[in-house]
Amino acid sequence: MKATLILLFLIIFSTQVDAQTLSSAELLNKSIEFHDPNNSWKSFNDSFKVTMQTPDKSVRESDITINLPKESFSLRFNKDSLNLSYNIVKDSCSFKINNKIETNPTILKTHNLNCERGLLLKDYYTYLYGLPMKLKDEGTIIKPQVVEKTINNKSYYVIEVHYKQDIGSDIWFFYFDKTTYAMEVYQFFKTDDSGQLKKDSGEYIILTAIETVNGIKMPKRRAWYYNKNDGYLGTDILSN
Repeated sequence: MKATLILLFLIIFSTQVDAQTLSSAELLNKSIEFHDPNNSWKSFNDSFKVTMQTPDKSVRESDITINLPKESFSLRFNKDSLNLSYNIVKDSCSFKINNKIETNPTILKTHNLNCERGLLLKDYYTYLYGLPMKLKDEGTIIKPQVVEKTINNKSYYVIEVHYKQDIGSDIWFFYFDKTTYAMEVYQFFKTDDSGQLKKDSGEYIILTAIETVNGIKMPKRRAWYYNKNDGYLGTDILSN
């Protein structure tokens, strides 16, 4: 019995030491090992569907294709009984309405189809569905220490992330399960003119369930809330 108690003490103690000494780089690597065990993200070339559910609005379904080796991206969705699509290859863009290429500036403006928005959507979807691997991108500044925070009555390992000024000014926090190292929450805040975090700004996103796409474990459901008042914004659901 005494030997068993000593062994239990050693196991608990060693776990606490690991938690205290775990660096953000080590935590990120462990999370990437969970989400992308075969290092597939760099060669990602696949399609998936995202269903967006927003209060007081109709459900929107989007078909997304990301081809990282060819630096291409496409987004197709229905709006006002029309099928619209953005097609991006590197920095060039084209648009389709009902599967036909559209170049008329007036029509494109009517449907808010433009290169700036297309590139923004490309970055948005590639970033969110490429996490946590995207935290290895150049320009990402990760604070070295890991902290522990509780959200939704669960304690997580958390890392704080900033970006170089030309990339973005928001401050992000990423929450990882303490056992599997799965990324289960992320959160961002805006900053003021002096670069200080604005506590009443930004959003947090709760990730639940897993959908495997191209060998990568991606969050199946993402529910969005305001940091300020926990107001619910909507949920997007991934399907392969």
